[in-house]
Amino acid sequence: MPRKQLCRRICGYPDNWSFSPDEAEGADEVKLTLDEYEAIRFIDLEGLTQDGCAKQMEVSRTTVTAIYASARRKLAEALINGKRLIISGGSYRLDMGETVNIEKKGERTMRIAVPYENGNVFGHFGHTSEFKIYELEDGKITSSRTVPTNGQGHGALAGFLKTAEVDALICGGIGGGARSALAEAGITLYPGVSGSADEAAQALAEGRLDYKPDAVCNHHHEHHEHDEHHDCGNHHGCGGHDCGKQLL
Repeated sequence: MPRKQLCRRICGYPDNWSFSPDEAEGADEVKLTLDEYEAIRFIDLEGLTQDGCAKQMEVSRTTVTAIYASARRKLAEALINGKRLIISGGSYRLDMGETVNIEKKGERTMRIAVPYENGNVFGHFGHTSEFKIYELEDGKITSSRTVPTNGQGHGALAGFLKTAEVDALICGGIGGGARSALAEAGITLYPGVSGSADEAAQALAEGRLDYKPDAVCNHHHEHHEHDEHHDCGNHHGCGGHDCGKQLL
């Protein structure tokens, strides 16, 4: 019987989730898992040794060697053979450290987050400085609070929401990278919403929220609405505990 694979610690989600050659139409795909991505980040970008990477990911040196070798093969295959590189899944747990200080929710509680500014839904997900988080039980809002995001960027914000055990996000415009990050986090998205944050949350609780599934980031990067490399902000920090779902 094969041994169960341990969750590998990652410090956040990427901002960019796919990379394509110029002539990408019909190109084959290579999938780089999030633990493989993290090994590349630690070793090739941050300059850690494999021992140092193993300590950061809280696995053995031999495990890191295998992850790193697999990741390098996939990068080479995408680069040399002109394949589209997709970042998705893996066996990992998301660890955002002390950036999220929200107690665990109850079993019957649903959490809704809204990018928040002056009582309204803030229009640019990747640049929001705070979320208003609502708790629902039996379809009714029981409490709400505003929390600072402590950073910007699609990956960091999606990781923040995942660690805060948010189930759904109501927002305005949102780009492809953020959509990928939220999908990886298992957060249901309700984009294209404006106006009062409280009213939007109440409408969702009552099942009558008017939203636009195809709404995109509507600031100065708007012309990249179909580009999954679109970046409305920058990346993540390290640190706390939320053992993420194991994905195939």
